[in-house]
Amino acid sequence: MPQNRNMNTSSPEQPVRSDDPLDRLPLRERKKLKTRRAIQHHALRLFERQGYDDTTVEQIAAAAEISPSTFFRYFPTKEDVIVSDEYDPVMVDLFRRQPAELPPIEALRRVFGELLPEMFVSDRELVMTRLRLTADVPSVRARMFEAMRSGTQGVLKELIAERTGRRPDDLDADALAWAVTGVLMSAMYAWMDGVVDFEAMAGLVDHNLTFLAAGCPL
Repeated sequence: MPQNRNMNTSSPEQPVRSDDPLDRLPLRERKKLKTRRAIQHHALRLFERQGYDDTTVEQIAAAAEISPSTFFRYFPTKEDVIVSDEYDPVMVDLFRRQPAELPPIEALRRVFGELLPEMFVSDRELVMTRLRLTADVPSVRARMFEAMRSGTQGVLKELIAERTGRRPDDLDADALAWAVTGVLMSAMYAWMDGVVDFEAMAGLVDHNLTFLAAGCPL
């Protein structure tokens, strides 16, 4: 996941609004993400056609008309082309736009309430393919856990600490960030296990965040 955690949302490069949430990002970021998406598109197409294990980085690079070294500039491993996405910077931007008086979980409910439905509509097949491969390929599933720890969870921790006036390494902010990460993973596994359908995942994330904010009463 792109680690642009210090994104300056006051940049004079104002993105154009559209149905694609990535269009909220500055032009430079959008250009980089366009290249990432192109590589990921070719990789997932090859994985679906000939299998993950039988697809090499060299084949992906050839399909995307780039060199293998360029592939590794965007994705450190072959697994990363599946588990990585572009939504952390969008989440950061949306979170920082929320009213300052909102507590972190309520702000995140609004963020995910806007971002997830858009993502599931605009990138439905992409997201479903990535989730299927994560469920089916053990090495991808293992990499996904590590990417969540070094990517989304870290971003959430910094945002929570920032909103609550705590230090970036605050342990309470870290614990809450892990709890929110668990909410996201719970919804993902509910879909993988057939408990909910794809369209219900955004609602399940909101339900779980509400449950978390209430102190997980059982």
